[in-house]
Amino acid sequence: MIRVLLADDENLIRSALAQMLDLEDDLEVVAEAATGAEALAAVGEHRPDVAVLDLQMPALDGIEVAERLAAVAPGCACLIVTSHGRPGYLKRALAVGVRGFLPKTTSAATLASVVRTVHAGGRYVDPELAAEAIAAGDSPLTPREADVLEAAADAAPVEEIARRVHLSAGTVRNYLSSAAAKLGAANRHEAVATARRMGWI
Repeated sequence: MIRVLLADDENLIRSALAQMLDLEDDLEVVAEAATGAEALAAVGEHRPDVAVLDLQMPALDGIEVAERLAAVAPGCACLIVTSHGRPGYLKRALAVGVRGFLPKTTSAATLASVVRTVHAGGRYVDPELAAEAIAAGDSPLTPREADVLEAAADAAPVEEIARRVHLSAGTVRNYLSSAAAKLGAANRHEAVATARRMGWI
């Protein structure tokens, strides 16, 4: 029996997944979580073999949860399900040891099959998401440019962004200008939108 943890902040989706996976003879959903913190606590308590993690959850996202689980529960294989299959997310997920990456449009039969695959030590990445990630290439942004763009995502004034990232306003302007140029964006707002769409911030 493969013990499964489901973590998704959307209750309806989580409940539906749990019911579908429980129909499989060899899968048992031993815990459900609505947040990344709940998922980490549930792993400690229930010792699942596989954690099925939503990419976007409050506070800790699925990739951050997977990264922490790699340290505290290396025997628990992680797979990410997402409605945001952006190339940068896939690369980040694979970098922290996630073994499966699928869109939420995946069928229940495919999800069950992927749970078995990652439990057996294999990997599965949705072919369409993999093709998009390869086509997109790596982020052209330096880590500092990405940090500054992320801090600019809510359209805060440059002085506020500078305070957040502990840099001078002039340095922040330089980073924003450089990031916009690299992304072919007319301004920082367009640069933020492009970087978000690609999963680079």
